[in-house]
Amino acid sequence: MKKSRSRCWRAVVWVSLSLGLLGGLMAGCSSTGYLLQSVRGHVGILQAARPVDDVLADPQSSSKLQERLRLTQQMRDFAVSNLALPDNASYRRYADLGRSAAVWNVVAAPELSLTLTSSCFPVVGCVGYRGFFQREQADAHAQTLRDQGLDVMVYGVPAYSTLGRLPGRYFADPLLNTFINDTPADLAKLIFHELAHQVAFAAGDTVFNESFATAVERLGVQRWLSTQEEASFRRDFERLEQQRAEFRALTMRFRTELEQVFQRSGSDVEKRQRKVQLYADMRAEYRRIKTERWGGYAGYDRWFERANNASLAVLAAYNTQVPAFESLFERCDRDFPRFYAEVRRLAALPKAERDAFLVR
Repeated sequence: MKKSRSRCWRAVVWVSLSLGLLGGLMAGCSSTGYLLQSVRGHVGILQAARPVDDVLADPQSSSKLQERLRLTQQMRDFAVSNLALPDNASYRRYADLGRSAAVWNVVAAPELSLTLTSSCFPVVGCVGYRGFFQREQADAHAQTLRDQGLDVMVYGVPAYSTLGRLPGRYFADPLLNTFINDTPADLAKLIFHELAHQVAFAAGDTVFNESFATAVERLGVQRWLSTQEEASFRRDFERLEQQRAEFRALTMRFRTELEQVFQRSGSDVEKRQRKVQLYADMRAEYRRIKTERWGGYAGYDRWFERANNASLAVLAAYNTQVPAFESLFERCDRDFPRFYAEVRRLAALPKAERDAFLVR
């Protein structure tokens, strides 16, 4: 047993060093300490994971958890049969981490810019965040960035993808307690999103990778919902999607205004003053929408309380190119294998060519 465990650790260390795929996926390392927390954190998740069938057969498992796990396996099968997503061991095991997030990401942007600061690593290229398996470590890193005068945000991530690069069932990404109790539609979206990262990946292009996965989750959940008889699934989805659409429209509009301010000629003092006013205006408009349209729904309160350049910048990474990918899906006659083949072709192009194609 001891020998087998030693081999396991060596395998994880080798993968993390050669591919840079561990830690909050590609969270990177600038020191031995960072690398070790990434390896230990990921291995901790793997060691906590059990086959879904074992959890279902365990009399200690709650009926609610068993119900959710059965639902995830239906979604996982649907992802293969209807969305042409990878048929592998991902999301066939379950782990209760005893915490609210898989990792905590730290993102930062300059005081007068909406461009995320980035770190660059082998294979995966440059990414605009760093992931930590302990909240305390994320907060400590965030403070060092604030001390440099940067706008910083720390946020919990319910799941991350290892891109399907790690060999064998043991290393496959598991289901986690951090998202198992999401609404059914959100649960499906998360699974489809993370599996999409295994289909295509462009090193160093966070916007491309996240926008593609977001497009797949949106296309996939619509197709999945069309097969569900439970009316509440679609009802809850449509309500939340309407709120999310209004949230995206509001934040992207103010992001555009801020970007124009930062790029305009003028003194830094003037830009800072305008920045403060725009964030105040954005929060005021959110409060109006929340009261007049959302019936007091407070799900975005925390985000707007902390909103800054970093939080606006990271939102763009998940949404900027989504319409282009959805248009590409239509051009591929809504055929997922054709769509994925075209996305993989784009992922292999230089970034400038890739971006130009998606703009067109």
